[in-house]
Amino acid sequence: MKHPAKLSPEFSGALRTFSFWMANGSVGLPLLEGIDYWADLKDSPSLMEEVYAIFANVLEFDENGVPTNARYAEFRAAQCIRRWCDPSYDVVPPFEAWETELYAPPAKLDAKPWPAGIERK
Repeated sequence: MKHPAKLSPEFSGALRTFSFWMANGSVGLPLLEGIDYWADLKDSPSLMEEVYAIFANVLEFDENGVPTNARYAEFRAAQCIRRWCDPSYDVVPPFEAWETELYAPPAKLDAKPWPAGIERK
């Protein structure tokens, strides 16, 4: 499969919307209705890391790079939050290893040079 040089505008929109909902406390409704997950996110940054990993790992795209299951990816990420905040919650179906995989971060230095006149500090 050939990958695009840039992510699609639709992916950008899906990520932006997911991030907005995370930030304003409305991600995963109705599953997280009434659950104030912000205290848990502040106390454990690894929760945020796992939530975004699940969203990214579950998200699928068509041949043009357009997300085809953004709401399902959001739901799976919300299940992670729910399980964290409510240990009695059963994730159905259970998470598979590939969904929660934390992949390595990008290289410390970009392969593509920065624009002229901008110095990396």
